[in-house]
Amino acid sequence: MSARPVLSNAVRKLTHEVEVMDERGRASTIAIPAEQPLTIYVDKRELVTLMTLGGAPEALTLGYLRNQRFIKNIEDILSVQVDWDVDAAAVVTRNGIDNIEERTAKYTVTTGSGEGTVFGGLMDEIDSITLPADARLMQSTLYKIIETIRVHRSVYKQAGSVHSCALFSASGELIHFVEDVGRHNAVDAIAGKMWFDDVSGADKIFYTTGRLTSEMVMKGAQMGIPFLLSRSGATQMGHMVAERLNMSLLARCSGKHFLLLSGADRIIFDDLAVAENA
Repeated sequence: MSARPVLSNAVRKLTHEVEVMDERGRASTIAIPAEQPLTIYVDKRELVTLMTLGGAPEALTLGYLRNQRFIKNIEDILSVQVDWDVDAAAVVTRNGIDNIEERTAKYTVTTGSGEGTVFGGLMDEIDSITLPADARLMQSTLYKIIETIRVHRSVYKQAGSVHSCALFSASGELIHFVEDVGRHNAVDAIAGKMWFDDVSGADKIFYTTGRLTSEMVMKGAQMGIPFLLSRSGATQMGHMVAERLNMSLLARCSGKHFLLLSGADRIIFDDLAVAENA
């Protein structure tokens, strides 16, 4: 593996306890997500402020830079240091970001929890992305993934109000699980982990609790992942992008139920008997 940036390890506590009173006037203490601002600076230039749980701030920063196409090669990043005393992530690069003024002049505000932003043209890279033609997902593996997510320990089960994203192997083994206040941050954090570890997405499966919007589909494609699963639904533009990429988009994934919106040729229905009896 080639040189990797030096990273801090600035994980924050993910929940915060507050006093509440219910409809009967009874007092209790509950946990809520500990949302924090994180301002990303690249070579001392302020780039963006993200609202985050702070569970994987270095990976989030890397994934944001990758998915926004600011930096192509991870070797060009020397370090990512997060300091929660000032709510900042300081990124040091070898050669800066080319044409940064021009590239940040145009942006698209995207849909979803914790609005995402996409600098430059949202659809610019579609035709340059080719997903692996031979990738296949077995129905039984899909069910295994859904069950793994169902039983996985999470902030959501404790405090609610967050989205989760997960990366799985072709056999349905959990590789990464990230929760954040918005699905955009969670997917960026996983992208950052994959980038840092030099992991290919060609034989991977991506799961999110959030909607499969055009930006989510594009981020999955940028990671080279041919399968996107969601507990929620998909938007028209997300569906359109997935069809152009021949990406398998599966929505409403819960229990033994799912809706396959695109990329049907990639799915192997090996568990039809189970599905019919569910």
